[in-house]
Amino acid sequence: MEKKPSKISIIGAGAVGASCAFSIATQKLVSELVIIDVNTVKAEGEAMDISHGLVTMGPMNIYSGSYEDIKDSDIILITAGLGRKPGETRLDLAAKNIGIARDVISNIMKHYNGGVIMVVSNPVDVITYVMQKESGLPRGRVFGTGTVLDSARFRYLLSTKVGADIRNIHGFMAGEHGESQFAVWSSAHVSGMRFDSYCAKRGIEVNKDALVKDVVTSGAQVIQRKGVTNYAIAAIVGELCATVLKGRNSIFNVTSLLEDYYGISDVCISVPSVLGREGVSQHLLYDFTDDEMEKLQYSAKQIRSFLDNLKI
Repeated sequence: MEKKPSKISIIGAGAVGASCAFSIATQKLVSELVIIDVNTVKAEGEAMDISHGLVTMGPMNIYSGSYEDIKDSDIILITAGLGRKPGETRLDLAAKNIGIARDVISNIMKHYNGGVIMVVSNPVDVITYVMQKESGLPRGRVFGTGTVLDSARFRYLLSTKVGADIRNIHGFMAGEHGESQFAVWSSAHVSGMRFDSYCAKRGIEVNKDALVKDVVTSGAQVIQRKGVTNYAIAAIVGELCATVLKGRNSIFNVTSLLEDYYGISDVCISVPSVLGREGVSQHLLYDFTDDEMEKLQYSAKQIRSFLDNLKI
């Protein structure tokens, strides 16, 4: 049976959208990649620039387009929105970016005929919630990158502290992709050995509070230095796209609409989720410690309160 050509549409040709397009192209994930932006000239330029490197990637149709071109997409990637400025929190962006998000999802649904919607735009938990609700799509078909990048930062910082290969370091961040996120220390291990046990046996001391603070502020630190975070999130998006396209049913801490997850409902935050062709198919009831559960509930309340204040 002939394999169906794969297609990704990216809404937004800024630094993040362009970097995601490059990541997807270099991994040869699709046969068709369309970049859509209100600045059509910028979108054209990004498509041209990546296309000029196809000699190293292989055949691929990369072009700028309009919302009509999202038809038959396997993944619709949302990167449109205003970027976070130095000193600005992700939630500070919400009031500005919600209007953009509503306009984007309205235009998408005029031409939508399938595929998942992956949100990268910040504040990702809020934008994911708005797009899930206003799209009318089944729960989980819309999801956001959530704390997947934060978890990658967590693992990177752990690897630098213990001097081990990052591929042997495991653990994740959960909750809001923002200030109320928290480290799930019960998940942290080095090649199957509990992180605390590994450190004790090797005589390594780690200031956990300081390390988590570094994770939470990593994005702001990068923005302060270069004005935008784009490469790491592009790498993460490439991995998530591959997971969806290949139907891997891998577990990632993406953000999506929860329904009675340990009593948490009607809010999008990151918890361990099974990700595949149709988006999020299941939220795993991870065995959080009492302290972690308290932090998860707090994070959910923070996002829900913010949504309530915006009357969403």
